Amino acid sequence: MTRRLLASNLRQLLNPATTPNPKPFSFPTTNQNPLSQSHLFSWQLKPHRRLFFSTTYNYKFSGHQLLARARNALPPRSQGGLEQIVGSMRRFWSDQIMTPEGVILFLVGTNVAVFILWRNMDPSFMIKHFMISLDNFKNGWLHTLVTCAFSHIRPGHITNNMLGLYIFGRSIAVLFGPKFLLKLYLGGALVGSIFFLVEQAFLVPSDKGNQGVDKPGVHALGASAAVNAIVMLYVFLFPKSWVLLDMLIPVPAAVMGAVYITADLWRVLKGGDNVSGAGHLGGAFVAALVRSRIRKRFGL
Repeated sequence: MTRRLLASNLRQLLNPATTPNPKPFSFPTTNQNPLSQSHLFSWQLKPHRRLFFSTTYNYKFSGHQLLARARNALPPRSQGGLEQIVGSMRRFWSDQIMTPEGVILFLVGTNVAVFILWRNMDPSFMIKHFMISLDNFKNGWLHTLVTCAFSHIRPGHITNNMLGLYIFGRSIAVLFGPKFLLKLYLGGALVGSIFFLVEQAFLVPSDKGNQGVDKPGVHALGASAAVNAIVMLYVFLFPKSWVLLDMLIPVPAAVMGAVYITADLWRVLKGGDNVSGAGHLGGAFVAALVRSRIRKRFGL
C-alpha cells in the first residue's frame, strides 16, 4: 500500500494533467514541457510536498520496523565460554562491586591481598611493582604511581588506613555514589605519588657518600594519600561534624583537618621523615579540587 501511494504521488508530480484542481499560476502550452518551467514545477510540487516526504518517511520507518521484528524473531546467538565469563564478570561488577558497601570491600580486599603478597613473594618483585620511588619512575615503571596505594607492609599501617577508608568512605559513597569514591581514591593515589616524587626530586637534599655517589632512592608505599583525599573531602564538606582524631579524641572535623594539614606541612619542611608529608598534601589537594567542583555544580 505504501509503494502504491508513493507511485501515485510521483505520477501526479510529474504529470500536471492529472493534478486535481491546480491553482491558476501559469499554464504550459502544447509546445512546452511542463518540467522545463521551473516556476511551474515548484508551484506544482508545493501542494504535494508534505504528502511526498511524509510518505517517504513512513516507508523508511516501516522498513526499520520490519527489520527489527525480523531480528527479534531470530533465535538468540549462542555465546561462547569466554563471552559468558566476560558477561558474568560485568554483571558481578555492576551488581555487587558498584555499591557503597561493595566498593569499600573491594578496596579493602585489594589492599589485604597485596599485604599478603608481601609475605609470600620475592621482595625485589614487590619493590619494583608496588612501591613508588624516583628510581622506579626513571625506569619507566609508571604503574607504581597507583599500585603503591594498595601496598602495605606493617599491620598497623594497613589497619589505620582501612579504618579511615571505611568510616569516611562509606559516607562519601552514599552521598555521591561508589564510582565517585573509586575515582577519588585513585585520584588521591596518583596525585599523592606525584607530590612525593616532586618532594624527593627538589625538596629533599641529596645525600652523597664519600665517593660522590648518590645513595639508593627512598621508596614509599601505602594508601595514606588516597585515604587522606577521602577524609579531607569529608572534612571540607562537613567541617562542623564531630569525628575521632586518631580514632581516640572527639573533635570537630575542621580541627582534625587543620591538625592533619599542619602535620604534613611540618614533615615537608623538616624532611627526612619516614612518612611522606607531600603525599598526604597531594590527597588534600585532590579533596580541595573536588570540593570546589561540587560547590560550583550544586551552588553551595
